[in-house]
Amino acid sequence: MKEAGGVFHRTLRAADIPAAMQLSSEAGWNQTEDDWRMLIELSPQGCLALEMDGDVVATTTLLCYGNRLAWIGMVLTKMTYRGRGFARQLLTEALSIADRRQIETVKLDATDQGQPLYERLGFRPEKTIERWMRSGNVGPPAPESRVRLNSSVQWQDTDTAAFGAERKEVLSRLAERHAPLSQLHSYLMTRNGRVSRYLGPCIAESPSIARSLIVNALQTSSPEGWAWDLFPSNAIATTIAKEFSFSPQRHLMRMVRGKDLCDQENRIYAIAGFELG
Repeated sequence: MKEAGGVFHRTLRAADIPAAMQLSSEAGWNQTEDDWRMLIELSPQGCLALEMDGDVVATTTLLCYGNRLAWIGMVLTKMTYRGRGFARQLLTEALSIADRRQIETVKLDATDQGQPLYERLGFRPEKTIERWMRSGNVGPPAPESRVRLNSSVQWQDTDTAAFGAERKEVLSRLAERHAPLSQLHSYLMTRNGRVSRYLGPCIAESPSIARSLIVNALQTSSPEGWAWDLFPSNAIATTIAKEFSFSPQRHLMRMVRGKDLCDQENRIYAIAGFELG
């Protein structure tokens, strides 16, 4: 759709992934081409772009978890085009899509810079979330008995209860990229990132299981280091993070629009990503 000033408002396509990567890399974010591709394939109508003179200059993604929850992510504007209201345009369209689909709750993880805009669009603060980092120079922790991958998918049902909405399609796509570690109803996934390897999501039934899963994940060599997004209100998660030489680097605010949707944060030791929830 063409708008004033030669700006085209359209959906994001696979061919746009290199341009989208330029935006997320410019912002210093950790997403890879595989992350962008997954979002586009899972939500082809919810991944939005603004194009100017043949160049993708802004993006926003909306990923729906049934009718219960939708997640806003990848709100990016090319540095030289900021201040023109492009982010607000795409966010407004994404929220219109969610409303047309009668999504009960929309969430996102906001930076300090983005929070005022989200509040003007009807979001309210829910809780703090942080990114913790571990240097690639830190060696792996002492190994423990290996965690075996279950043949069942019981952990996916556990995820729904802890997260608050069913997201099996996203988890299946992440599991294709790197098989999860799991014990009974607990699991942990990792994946490559542009800057550092990503730890999460992780849902665990007990602190001891969470620690065991994390120890085993950190046996994987990662010279570029690790990124881990967690709720600081989960004191056990922060204790484990400190034990293994992670430290907080970024502070965001989880925000919600619509009905409240409570998760079980005492069982969430790592989220899936700021763009996934």
